[in-house]
Amino acid sequence: MSSTEPRRTALDAVHRALGATMTDFAGWDMPLRYGSERDEHRAVRTTAGLFDLSHMGEIAVTGPGAAALLDHALVGNLGGVKPGRARYTMICRADGGILDDLIVYRLAETEYLVVANAANAQVVLDALTERAAGFDAEVRDDRDAYALLAVQGPASPGILASLTDADLDGLKYYAGLPGTVAGVSALIARTGYTGEDGFELFVDPADAEKLWQALTEAGASAGLVPCGLSCRDTLRLEAGMPLYGHELTTGLTPFDAGLGRVVKFEKEGDFVGRAALAEAAARAEQNPPRVLVGLIAEGRRVPRAGYPVVAGGEVIGEVTSGAPSPTLGRPIAMAYVDAAHAAPGTPGVGVDIRGTHEPYEVVALPFYRRQK
Repeated sequence: MSSTEPRRTALDAVHRALGATMTDFAGWDMPLRYGSERDEHRAVRTTAGLFDLSHMGEIAVTGPGAAALLDHALVGNLGGVKPGRARYTMICRADGGILDDLIVYRLAETEYLVVANAANAQVVLDALTERAAGFDAEVRDDRDAYALLAVQGPASPGILASLTDADLDGLKYYAGLPGTVAGVSALIARTGYTGEDGFELFVDPADAEKLWQALTEAGASAGLVPCGLSCRDTLRLEAGMPLYGHELTTGLTPFDAGLGRVVKFEKEGDFVGRAALAEAAARAEQNPPRVLVGLIAEGRRVPRAGYPVVAGGEVIGEVTSGAPSPTLGRPIAMAYVDAAHAAPGTPGVGVDIRGTHEPYEVVALPFYRRQK
């Protein structure tokens, strides 16, 4: 097999048997959709969807100095995370640019699991390994040790509860606990990327197929359907969740992205990017950067990443993500726009779609918020 051939997940045969349309994503052969991406999207909003996310990058950080290493390497306060909980955070360059956004699980006192985006997994692994110098901690590439399945949607707690005796009711959002699901050992995490309640299940790749089939059978009566990456993108877009390479890049600091809250200056000691990020925070106070906003189309044309946002004949921003919204029934987009045009309802804002200025309504993110 050549190095240019995409990697396949442990569920590859399952996807093909289900007739999935496959695509190369970050070097992995992944299911884009199984049938209608709109139907898959709606299933997650109303019942439940089952995803294969085994392309994500798992990195173990262990040892007495694990917390200190992560506090130095990342912008968040990971030493303050209690075992069994998770934290959304970022890893930045020395100049403050975002290398990736991450979820970090503290599995035990001296054991963490860092989950990176598929496209950035090697970059994050290399950065953590380099930053580990001088710390009593080990950084280990665990990408081959896990398959990752996600069940998302309002019916997901009931579906999972039928397969496990783990205390799902006691499992808070952004928490994880070891358990057994359908006889399979798993890290059960109440996290996701859809805007719905749901769970992510980290398992041995050898157990992935058994677990997928068990979830499929348990969820059949509840309306669970297999879901691909295409609906995952429209779900996260409606939920206003950033995607690396679109809303987040090395050219932006967390403060430029409106996510300065993830940077914890109050934690002890230096961390990579601290000085640059302090400057970025001060700059944002004095001169607000472009703001990430939602745009809802008045017409039917779909904006795409890179399209200019315009007002009064001037370019005032740029679309970062755009797609038709199955929930709203209209095209939507996220875009960075000048602060002067960022208030919801700002008149005269449009998107330049191949030379035509299409009118758009500026709204606060997210477009969709689930009913608790």
